[in-house]
Amino acid sequence: MGTITFLLVLSFLVFFHELGHFLAARYFGIKVHVFSIGFGKRLFSKEWMGTTWQFALIPLGGYVQMKGQDNKKPSLKEEGDDSYNTKKPHQRIIILFAGPFANFILAAVLYFTIAMMGATTWASQIGTVQENSPAFHAGILPNDEILRINDTEIKSWDEIGKTIISTDGALKFFIKRNGEIIAKTINPHIADSENMFKEKIKKRMIGISPSGKIITLELSFSQALVYAYEKTIFASTMIFQGIQKLIQGAIPSSEVGGVISIGKVISDASESSIIALFAITALISVNLGVLNLLPIPALDGGHIMFNLYEMITRRKPSDQIFMFLTIMGWVILGSLMLLGIYNDINRIFLNN
Repeated sequence: MGTITFLLVLSFLVFFHELGHFLAARYFGIKVHVFSIGFGKRLFSKEWMGTTWQFALIPLGGYVQMKGQDNKKPSLKEEGDDSYNTKKPHQRIIILFAGPFANFILAAVLYFTIAMMGATTWASQIGTVQENSPAFHAGILPNDEILRINDTEIKSWDEIGKTIISTDGALKFFIKRNGEIIAKTINPHIADSENMFKEKIKKRMIGISPSGKIITLELSFSQALVYAYEKTIFASTMIFQGIQKLIQGAIPSSEVGGVISIGKVISDASESSIIALFAITALISVNLGVLNLLPIPALDGGHIMFNLYEMITRRKPSDQIFMFLTIMGWVILGSLMLLGIYNDINRIFLNN
C-alpha cells in the first residue's frame, strides 16, 4: 500500500508541475507534442487537443515536449508561430517558471485544506521550567498556559518563541493557572541554542519547554489563507537555506536523501492520517519547485538562466556551449540521485 501511495503522490506532484508548463505554453500559442508522467517506454497514451497524454515506465518525473524544445535534443530548432524557439526570452522564462510556480500553488492549496480540516500544533502549555532561568525566577510553573505576551495573543507554542525573538526588553506574560489569570514580567536572556540545521546560534530565551499537549487550530477562511501562505513561504525558505548549507558544507552530504527516503516518508504519513499525508505532500511539492529553480542547465532554473543571458546580451549561447552545459547538468543530477540512493541504502543497513 505504501508503494502505491508513493507512486500516486509522486505522479500527482509531477502532473501539477508539468501542467504549469503546459498551460503557460498553450497561453503563448505553443504546440505541445507530448505531456508525459514518467520517462522511458510508453505504457499508456491518448491523443487529446493535439497533444499526446501518456504514462511512461519510469515514474520518477515527467516532461512536456513542446514544438521547438526537447531536452533530448537541446539544440533543436523549429520554426513557426507555435514554436518555443520563436518566442521572446521573457515568454520562455514565464513558461519555464510556470512549472515550479504550480508546485508552490499546489502546496498552498494543500496547506489551506489542512487549515480548514483542522491543523494541529502544540498548545501554549508549559511542560518544564529550566532551573535558574528567567522563567524560573519569575515564578513560572509547569502546566501554566500562556495566553498573551504584551499585546500579542498566543494560540500555540510556536507563537511564544516568535514573539520572544521578535521583541526587545522585558515582556509581560499573561498566564492561566488553576482557572486564574496572572501576569508575570520576564526579561529573556541571550543563550546558546541550535537552529534546524544543528548550527550553534544565540537567541532570546526564557527557559521553558512545551508540555506536548496537542490542540486543533480553529481558523477562519481568511486565517486559513494566511496559514497556507506562511507555511508555503516557510517551507520554501527552509529548503533554500538547506541547499545553501549543503553547498557550504554545514550539512554533510550524508544527509542527502533519495527516492527510497521519500517513499518511506510518504508511506509513514499515509499510515498516520490524511492531514499528515497532505502536509508531507505539500512539503515535497515545495521541494520540487525549489529544486527545479536551481541554475542547473538540465532543470527549469538552468533554462531560465540561458534565457536571461539572451535577454541581457541580445544573443543566444552557442549550440556547443548549450549542449555541453546541458550534459553537465544531467551529470550533476544523476550524481545527486545516486548519492541519495547510496545514503538511503546505507541508512537501511545501519538501522538493521
